[in-house]
Amino acid sequence: MARIIPVLDLDRLEQGESELRTFLFDLRTAARDVGFFYLSSHGITQPDIDAVLDAARRFFALSEADKLAIEMVKSPQFRGYTRAGGELTRGKADWREQLDIGVERATISQGPSVPAWTRLQGPNQWPAALPELKPALLAWQTKATEVAIRLLKAFALSLDQPEDAFDPIYGSEPNHRMKIVRYPGRDATGDDQGVGAHKDGGFLTLLLQDENKGLQVEYDGSWVNVDPIPANARGQHRRTARTRFERVSESNRAPRRHTAARRRADFGAVLLQRPARRDHPAARPSAGTGG
Repeated sequence: MARIIPVLDLDRLEQGESELRTFLFDLRTAARDVGFFYLSSHGITQPDIDAVLDAARRFFALSEADKLAIEMVKSPQFRGYTRAGGELTRGKADWREQLDIGVERATISQGPSVPAWTRLQGPNQWPAALPELKPALLAWQTKATEVAIRLLKAFALSLDQPEDAFDPIYGSEPNHRMKIVRYPGRDATGDDQGVGAHKDGGFLTLLLQDENKGLQVEYDGSWVNVDPIPANARGQHRRTARTRFERVSESNRAPRRHTAARRRADFGAVLLQRPARRDHPAARPSAGTGG
């Protein structure tokens, strides 16, 4: 049976003209027909992956007082910590705690002629109790951006456009968001909703999973599990037409803590662990799977 969520190997971009054409076809098909994919051979090393997951876990292990010291309500740019149950999706609490950051830039002075969106530019909030978190997350942000731009150029080629077609999005100052997330699990919360069904804003989402299950994507009216594949990355392409809903359910995974590093952007790709084995090929179009 073909895999509904395909695995794409980014190294295929560099394996000659014939393999490039095949990869671009697979990428276009995955984005159009499924809207989600695993991405392997993205170039981020296992030590880099381990470092960002370790930093995330150490942040969530801080005391509640240390985390609430940088609560999002204290940031005009909507950066900072949100406690579990602090957000709602479709009127129901999302049982995850998270830290949101953006690009570190100076605040823009506001005035009548200044576009309202510019107030979102500014500094992040960082926990005083964990000073090493800032360099760890900003390093991950830089690495993820590099892969995102590489993948975005591939998307342009897959649409028979020049490689630099999306330069206006990222050419000078790419504007993207990132978050680290922890799901306490249903035993701790008594609820199956980690985060409810939703679509991310932006053009592309990159998400790094740990070993725990729970992520699902809506496909053809049903929820499909996007379980971690050790040594891979998952990509989620956001489009104006036929984008997919996603959710994190606590009912189909072990009641353990789950940590993820998530990067949302106007461009992007999803990153996970070492290169995929060749027994996880990119699925080709077939009836009933779309991938």
